[in-house]
Amino acid sequence: MRLRRGFTLIELLVVIAIIGVLIGLLLPAVQKVRESANRLQCKNNLKQIGLALHNYHDRMKGFLVGYFSNLNGPPGQNANGDCTYNEIGPGWGWAAYLLDDLEQSNLKQQIRFDLKIQDPLNAPIREVPLPIFICPSETESGSITVVDANGSPICNVGRSSYVAMNGVLGVTGDAFDNNGVFLRNRRMKIVDIKDGLSNTLFVGERASNMSHATWTGAVTGGVVPAQQYPDSADQLANAEASAALVLAHGSRSHIPNDQLVFDADAVSSFHPAGVNFLFGDGSVHNISNSIDGATYEALLTRAGGELASGDDY
Repeated sequence: MRLRRGFTLIELLVVIAIIGVLIGLLLPAVQKVRESANRLQCKNNLKQIGLALHNYHDRMKGFLVGYFSNLNGPPGQNANGDCTYNEIGPGWGWAAYLLDDLEQSNLKQQIRFDLKIQDPLNAPIREVPLPIFICPSETESGSITVVDANGSPICNVGRSSYVAMNGVLGVTGDAFDNNGVFLRNRRMKIVDIKDGLSNTLFVGERASNMSHATWTGAVTGGVVPAQQYPDSADQLANAEASAALVLAHGSRSHIPNDQLVFDADAVSSFHPAGVNFLFGDGSVHNISNSIDGATYEALLTRAGGELASGDDY
């Protein structure tokens, strides 16, 4: 009889090691392909939002408010000279008003826009997840809990990965009269964007590693903790007003994915090397984390007279 010779233990270990090396070489390629697909889907989301914004403008003869509150004019200032946001509500934001143009008319018809977001009658609506507002690279899922200045929960709302651009940080310190396109209680028209639609940022990304955002609006009495502070007390101490739930600022020292600023009203993404932005002309571009600060400021303003081209970002 002929004896059959099987694998030795050493041979088996060598084969396993070779398979392990091949998997190690293949994994980064798979992750790269997956991220490329995620980035493409994120850009498509923004393109759809851009089309919806222009459809809304054509129908209503103007773009949307950043969010609506019965507080008119700029906020007051406290003894330290800081702005005080005594919002009255109801707080519904640009994305909620845009639902008709995103094929979400049934959802919009259920919203009580005359009541605050946290009102019990809006409870079945405010947590609805909307895929078009979620970047597939986002690592967290489900709704977010909006808290007040003491950290007490107010209500849960649907998550979003996208925020409208309000302008340059520190120009006015308020969402009502800043130099971007999306403001509290104020609607811009194309004619108001004197820098040109192709030179003006409309919507950018907000990843959960910076802070949270929602498609619903600026929840009355809420704050937006800066997630990069590990201590919850520091998160609240560096929190932004509820406007940051739907709006974002920037500046030459406040550029995309700036991990040193820790401001909750910034833009960020999980895409490597940049953040996706919707421009006023409906185009979508990935802006590098290393963009020149002055160029970034020029793109944030609607009528600053600055010149910026695609070669600059």
